[in-house]
Amino acid sequence: MTIFSFFTRASQAFHGYPVASKLILVSTLTLSAGGLVAYSESESDIGCPGGVVDQNENRKKRVVVLGTGWAGTSFLKDLDSSKYDVQVVSPRNYFAFTPLLPSVTCGTVEARSIVEPIRKIIKKRNGEVQFFEAECVKIDASNKKIMCRSNIDNNLVGNDEFSLEYDYLVIAIGSQVNTFNTPGVIENCHFLKEVEDAQKIRRSVIDCFEKTILPGLSEEERRANLHFVVVGGGPTGVEFSAELHDFLEEDLYKLYPGVKDLVKITVIQSGDHILNTFDERISSFAEMKFARDGIHVQTGCRVVSVSDKEITMKVKSTGETCSVPHGLVVWSTGIGTRPVVRDFMEQIGQGKRRILATDEWLRVKGCENVYAIGDCATIDQRKIMEDIAAIFEAADEDKSGFLTVGELRAVLDDIIIRYPQFDLYLKSKHLADVTDLLKDSEGNERKEVDIEGFGLVLSHVDSQMKSLPATAQVAAQQGSYLSRCFNRRDHFEKNPEGPRRFKGSGHHVFRPFQYKHFGQFAPLGGEQAAAELPGDWVSMGHSTQWLWYSVYASKQVSWRTRVLVVSDWTRKFIFGRDSSGI
Repeated sequence: MTIFSFFTRASQAFHGYPVASKLILVSTLTLSAGGLVAYSESESDIGCPGGVVDQNENRKKRVVVLGTGWAGTSFLKDLDSSKYDVQVVSPRNYFAFTPLLPSVTCGTVEARSIVEPIRKIIKKRNGEVQFFEAECVKIDASNKKIMCRSNIDNNLVGNDEFSLEYDYLVIAIGSQVNTFNTPGVIENCHFLKEVEDAQKIRRSVIDCFEKTILPGLSEEERRANLHFVVVGGGPTGVEFSAELHDFLEEDLYKLYPGVKDLVKITVIQSGDHILNTFDERISSFAEMKFARDGIHVQTGCRVVSVSDKEITMKVKSTGETCSVPHGLVVWSTGIGTRPVVRDFMEQIGQGKRRILATDEWLRVKGCENVYAIGDCATIDQRKIMEDIAAIFEAADEDKSGFLTVGELRAVLDDIIIRYPQFDLYLKSKHLADVTDLLKDSEGNERKEVDIEGFGLVLSHVDSQMKSLPATAQVAAQQGSYLSRCFNRRDHFEKNPEGPRRFKGSGHHVFRPFQYKHFGQFAPLGGEQAAAELPGDWVSMGHSTQWLWYSVYASKQVSWRTRVLVVSDWTRKFIFGRDSSGI
């Protein structure tokens, strides 16, 4: 009996997956300020969901695909589209390298340098892929249909709305800005989710300076116009603040020398530190760097309202409320669920959840033949304590009622694959071997353990469960994983949870999605950056900035964008940034 044979019986199977199928991928852009992307894994190391193949079905099933964000584009790049009649629908006809959006806001990199037409990407695929520039407005799960609306100029001839049927739907629709229902945010703040947002911020920054030098303004009005406020001390907010500071110091002060002393940059963070998802050493380094640069960081403050002239915030420690004037506010406080996904969640019984839930194979819970990847979804990881009895029974091969060290060691790899939180638990406790796991409270080694003791040993494992961050790195890996699953679907028709790989012990190895973290960057301005690398490595300073240059250049989606981005960096060093309002 294999350790996870009960999962094959109990979990929801894949119904009716044909060899050639039609797929729908829904996606918009996904933003990550510090994500590395592109993770490759050999096919021999991956398991993927499968389904029952109808050998009498020769035609390709009706297929539709929506998507051009990180998850969607990664899926399309690796998908063997010769097996499917693939259709792509997205409101943007390009892919954007969103980690460089803060650089676009200040002209360090031009907008066209970080975008690649989606038609050029899908043209390189095997088999025909159709693309429709439109927005998915409704998902009809019961009838396997989606409703779309064109976002092209209404003056053109033709219908704006159409529907597409699907056999398999991949939702990679990304996310929208989370305003937390704060009054005035939508009307008076800038966001940084799309290329258009970055271009709008760039024009607004120049407008603030041009308005300030007009005659007849008081000093108070000039200071208000040149007060740039960033709400949110995460990677996006910090990187934009650093880019803006460099833009001011290296370019704008030379063109507007009379207003240098009036400019102020403020970062408002509700938590105790900026970059609180990074290592503490990076967070402290960033705060000290900003203090030296004159960027004001106000932690422990929550914005309660934003008007066209003032931003009002509440200090958590004292409860006091204060208002400060502003010229420009950039809101970067997190992400929320898009309305079309929220409506879909209501249909499938997930209406009480905050975000769309999938299983470890990226299948949407409560809905057949639908997948979700990227920022729009989260993996609802199964808890190990829910299956403790079944795991014990499968591991206890001699049915003695006790697990020996050898029996536990034999199934350890299977447990780690099925429950990623178990691996995190071992690393957090610095446990190098099973014998360390079986030690009692006094540190004495036990030769065997019964089911009560086994449950007690693993009772704290589920506390290590963590939601994956909403980064480009995660979205890209999920897209690549799912495409490999679809490419090899016909190989796994008998096992809905993945292939059987037989090692010496003959255990069933499941291969759900497993995220591999390759580190994250935080550019801090002044040609300095901080990096959190695998293995608890932290790097900060000028050398890290050059590492950032090399990594971000190498991760561009094409040689065209790679050359353009590098040339933009070179132009900035030689000629400075363009300060025109175009």
